[in-house]
Amino acid sequence: MEIIRAKHFILRPFKKGDEESLVKNINSKNIYRATLNIPYPYTMKDALQWIKKNEDLQKQTSRTSINFAIDIKGDIVGGIGLSYIESYKAEIGYWLTESYWGKGIVTKAIGKITQFGFEHLGLKRIYADVFSFNKASMRVLEKNDYQLEGILRKNVLKDDRLLDEYLYAKIVKG
Repeated sequence: MEIIRAKHFILRPFKKGDEESLVKNINSKNIYRATLNIPYPYTMKDALQWIKKNEDLQKQTSRTSINFAIDIKGDIVGGIGLSYIESYKAEIGYWLTESYWGKGIVTKAIGKITQFGFEHLGLKRIYADVFSFNKASMRVLEKNDYQLEGILRKNVLKDDRLLDEYLYAKIVKG
């Protein structure tokens, strides 16, 4: 799988040996709250399953999902990926450990993954679902020219509550 380089981090495949760093940096109630599929508390068992899942995904010839670790000096400080990959579209998802919030890392990572999806996977549309309270996530998408397409009322169940999601998308021009 590809490695994508940025000035302050690299995006690379998750691999064996990332588990400890992953647990340390993802195990946050705030990350859990803002994401749909990350458990809390996040355990070593969760990390082992995630690494194994990604190793299996990398072996597939027709990928339905591709995930990158956000690596700063060997520390896994976040993750970003494309899922539900179909012939022309995919969903983008991401998380970042709290100590790096507000430093432009996710904004840059979204730009890199979006470019990767359009140029290397031939996608024409990349979309994101964002909980209505997650204004920071909306801002980083908007900084990458994602457009708000609509609000999906009571679209997802989290912690026994139905939540609204804001649907953002970026489409290849032309």
